[in-house]
Amino acid sequence: MTRRTLIETKILHVERPFVLESGKKLDSIDIAYETYGELSKDRDNVILIEHALSGDAHAAFYHEGERKPGWWDNMIGPGKAFDTERYFVVCSNILGGCRGTTGPSSINKATARPYGLDFPSVNIRDITDAQRLLLSHLGIEKILCVAGGSMGGMQALQFVCDYPENTGSFICIASALKHSAQQIAFNEVGRRAIMADPRWNGGNYYGDVPPKGGLSVARMIGHITYLSEEMLQKRFGREKKMPGNKNIFRPSFEVEHYLDYQGISFVRRFDANSYLYITNAMDDFDLVASLASRQRSPRDEGRTRGTGIKKMDHVKGLVITFSSDWLYPPSQGRDIAKFFRSLDAGVSYTEIDSDHGHDSFLTDVKTQSELVEGFLKSLMA
Repeated sequence: MTRRTLIETKILHVERPFVLESGKKLDSIDIAYETYGELSKDRDNVILIEHALSGDAHAAFYHEGERKPGWWDNMIGPGKAFDTERYFVVCSNILGGCRGTTGPSSINKATARPYGLDFPSVNIRDITDAQRLLLSHLGIEKILCVAGGSMGGMQALQFVCDYPENTGSFICIASALKHSAQQIAFNEVGRRAIMADPRWNGGNYYGDVPPKGGLSVARMIGHITYLSEEMLQKRFGREKKMPGNKNIFRPSFEVEHYLDYQGISFVRRFDANSYLYITNAMDDFDLVASLASRQRSPRDEGRTRGTGIKKMDHVKGLVITFSSDWLYPPSQGRDIAKFFRSLDAGVSYTEIDSDHGHDSFLTDVKTQSELVEGFLKSLMA
């Protein structure tokens, strides 16, 4: 039996105000994080991993007593794409989340109750600035690479644009510079499903039964967009699990039971309000517009970061898309590469042939690993 590497999630308590892009502030924040590998003597081997909507800080290895490893364990570890014998890998739960980092389910010290909808809105830049605090706590000034897929790709792009002098490169997988109308529409239907659940109670469900039905439906909707039609047909077709079921409105097709399972398992680990806040941040993300028109926000006072779009000729990037991804289609990846090339960044783009849809970045690792390994080794050459 293969020996499992155990890891624990740590919590950084930041006991000072954190000012958001909106000007509102949180009196203090917690940041949940994990690290893998060893920091080099010159502190030049750091890779920051960004997670997607439903992810968390637990990106690799195992927690004590758990059967499943971290969400990107097939990419992070000894000898894998993000080789922990070579790199020091950092991953944190995002601001607004529900897996250890401060979010709407956290206790508001002013009221001694969970924030609920009193939690201020956050955007992708708020999320990456919280990560910058974590890196500072770890004594890290510069990172070799920031990498992520889906919403994690958005964070990677935001991070490298906000801290280009501190970020050598980025890897953006199955993501976008901004959401299309269709992408916003899918997220909105999920949000409406949650808010239509009577148990949501205007976001004040803590201490009571949460809106499991609404959140489950939101997850089911989202999960359909993560998979391709070809994969669903090949895996489930029109097979029935309970062909003799006389109740026509109970799940009978295999694909229905699969979606039911995905919804039920999701509500056991995720907070409905976090789902609302995070999908809102994703929909509001528009990297090019925000960089072109950026005005200094209240928290920028005393910083050297300027306004507008700057050349990034010292930055290297790798953009990866998947042929069957209809949620974040290859055209959006090509737009990312085109934009960063216009800033003189050295960016390569690859479309991987896969039938797994958007979830390919989590499941189809062979070609993806080869690309990532080659890219990272080129940085260390």
